[in-house]
Amino acid sequence: MIAGLEPAELPADAIEVGRILDAWGIKGWFKVLPYSASPEALFSSKRWYLLPAERGAKHFSGTGLLRIQSAKEHADGIVATAEAIADRSSAEALRGARIFIARSSFPTPGKDEYYWADLIGLEVVNRQDLVLGRVKELLSAGPQTVLVLTYQNEGKPAERMIPFVSAFIDDVDLVAQKIIVDWQADY
Repeated sequence: MIAGLEPAELPADAIEVGRILDAWGIKGWFKVLPYSASPEALFSSKRWYLLPAERGAKHFSGTGLLRIQSAKEHADGIVATAEAIADRSSAEALRGARIFIARSSFPTPGKDEYYWADLIGLEVVNRQDLVLGRVKELLSAGPQTVLVLTYQNEGKPAERMIPFVSAFIDDVDLVAQKIIVDWQADY
């Protein structure tokens, strides 16, 4: 295990939010590639769980807890520093690490705002209660987000896309795990 990285268990609600790119400066700061255009979770959480890179050099194994002192926007990315990462060599050893944060520590979204991670897997039905599929993923398509649904079409897997905009989305019920849409199966 890298000095400064505490052995830890990955929380059951952990979500991958980015990865560490490289060291930044000589005082232990490191560059982060966020997986979201709005990386509030990286800024609000002071406990990042790291897993080694999936490919390439692995500088540690298992899950490690990194206690973050500061994370901020810088130029076109994010830089951060942690309590026990004091120099460039320690920061370089984190290169490629995948960053996970417990979903429970994400900031509370505003009204009619949702984390993509919360929408994946939800059932999508239309106003006539016809099941249109399950959310497989979301795509950022310029000014709007698109739900990508999977469903069975004559016994074969198929995909359907629905713009995630108020004109087509009637309700998102996270408790019931359902999204109600103004959409038809033949659109």
